[in-house]
Amino acid sequence: MAGQKKQPGTSNPLPKPETSVPGDPTSLPLADLLSREDLDSLSTLQLLDLIATKMPARSSVLLDLVYLRDRITTMEEMNDQAREVIEKLDQAVEKLRSPALRIGTFLAALQDNQAHVCLGGTDYVCKLDPDLPLTSLQPGQRVLCNEAFAVTRSLGFDQHGPIVRVDETLSDGRLRIGQESGVMPLVVQRSALLAKEKLKSGMEVRLDANQRVALEVIGHGKRIDRTLDVVGEVPWSEIGGQAEAVKSIRDAIELPFLHRDLYKRFDHRIPKGFLLHGPPGCGKTLLGKATAYNLRQQLKQQTGVDHPEFFLHIKGPEVLNMWVGESERQVRDLFQQCRERAAEGYLAFLFMDEAESLLGVRHGGRFNSMSSTLVPMFCAEMDGLEALSNVVIILASNRADLIDPAILRPGRVDRKIKVARPDKEGARAIYEIYLRDTLPLAEPGGDLARKMVEAHYAKTDENAFLEVNYRSGRKETFYRGDFASGAIIAAVVERAKAAAIQRSIATATESPITYEDLLAALRQEYAEGSLFPSNDMTEDWLKLTDLDPEHVARLTPIRPHKAQGYSAQIVETAHGYAAHFIRDWTRIWICAGFGCWS
Repeated sequence: MAGQKKQPGTSNPLPKPETSVPGDPTSLPLADLLSREDLDSLSTLQLLDLIATKMPARSSVLLDLVYLRDRITTMEEMNDQAREVIEKLDQAVEKLRSPALRIGTFLAALQDNQAHVCLGGTDYVCKLDPDLPLTSLQPGQRVLCNEAFAVTRSLGFDQHGPIVRVDETLSDGRLRIGQESGVMPLVVQRSALLAKEKLKSGMEVRLDANQRVALEVIGHGKRIDRTLDVVGEVPWSEIGGQAEAVKSIRDAIELPFLHRDLYKRFDHRIPKGFLLHGPPGCGKTLLGKATAYNLRQQLKQQTGVDHPEFFLHIKGPEVLNMWVGESERQVRDLFQQCRERAAEGYLAFLFMDEAESLLGVRHGGRFNSMSSTLVPMFCAEMDGLEALSNVVIILASNRADLIDPAILRPGRVDRKIKVARPDKEGARAIYEIYLRDTLPLAEPGGDLARKMVEAHYAKTDENAFLEVNYRSGRKETFYRGDFASGAIIAAVVERAKAAAIQRSIATATESPITYEDLLAALRQEYAEGSLFPSNDMTEDWLKLTDLDPEHVARLTPIRPHKAQGYSAQIVETAHGYAAHFIRDWTRIWICAGFGCWS
């Protein structure tokens, strides 16, 4: 055997089993040497080695057994490799056949080692893996659940999700979310990351995939400050022709702030809101800004503390939105902004221009207008304001009769301040404000203002502007001075400045503003009529007057060509054409009657 190659398994053959049976053990069968259990526990190679020990030492069969042992060794190695491959395939098949694990949002911890988890929009009370401590989970985290809906692992906070805007922060910390796409609003809870964050209305937050938890703050919506106006220096001296309105505003707004204790001592109810009503272009917006500026200066002078103003300038149509509930949400946002800024020490002013378009009179019927929901929302917000809380609500309108009475009732908008068109003295003050002596003027500003007022308010045929027919049959003519306003006077002066500049450029010498420039600008302004309706609709012209709509039957503007007439040549030519036209049509009718067609 020395020349044979050493094979695996031949180096450690099984020892010859000891037996108590007398005689030669090589002659005994295996069943007599070992029990059936021991034989079954032996491998094929071990059995082959045991059989080899029973062979004579120099038997030729041993060589055959060595060859057989090599074949069996190779087959067992192949079987072992095939078994490993099959086991791997079984594991892969088992993995592919096993149900998918689920990812949910952890909402809250419950007793008895249980967790409140939201999976696919459905709430579950899940068991926890014993190796996963309940204290390691935080609200808003993603968790992994197995096929038995047991929480086995924490996956941390999600990095994706829808972005929504906060409508309101509830008293218990939850957030009311509004959807701009028309979906019903949601109420969500805060995650552990936002537990101590100070969230405000208008902030944009990111929700989890199940839309149950707010995870992080993205920022502020662009709309939150889109209506914020910067209040410049507008002292009361810059407001011309509105002395009565200025006095009413100062008495209604400034005095309660400056003499707070005195008003409380007399238990005098402080107005929450104010209405500035009057024709357009008479300074309602300017009065609102002047109120904010002068109130700040008065408080600073009296208390020594500077309270910056927060002036929200809203136009009614800006709030209207096609989505259901979005307009109401914006109204609520505006009041919420004012409350927050007032709590921070600001003087908050909510100035709503063209209020009749947003807070119009509600009408009954099956199909209600948008004001049917906006007016109650505005009333509810007004009722939620406290007097002397540094929040001032100012409405401006040129058609106060179209505003819903629920808005104008005492307790909400208490003060109605008339902003009328300026009279002669008021117009002169406005002209003097714009015709400052610092400008290059041909005459002193006061003289130019006096001349312009006389020309502006003269009741001549050239100045005739509007004819009114009342229901009683009476007629009345209104002139340019009856429709004067601060905006028109400012436009006249600007036109005169443009004419003087063009003349200075043409002559290469500075040419001052003359009375002729102002007079030509006045005529051009009323001729173009950019501030007046371009049609003859009575409803449009009523917005510019203080007339009672119930008493007016028709308003007819007097065009410039009616006042000036036509030249004699044009009139004569027109008469000639008319005469020929009438003569020709008369001959046609006569011939048609007698049948004399040729």
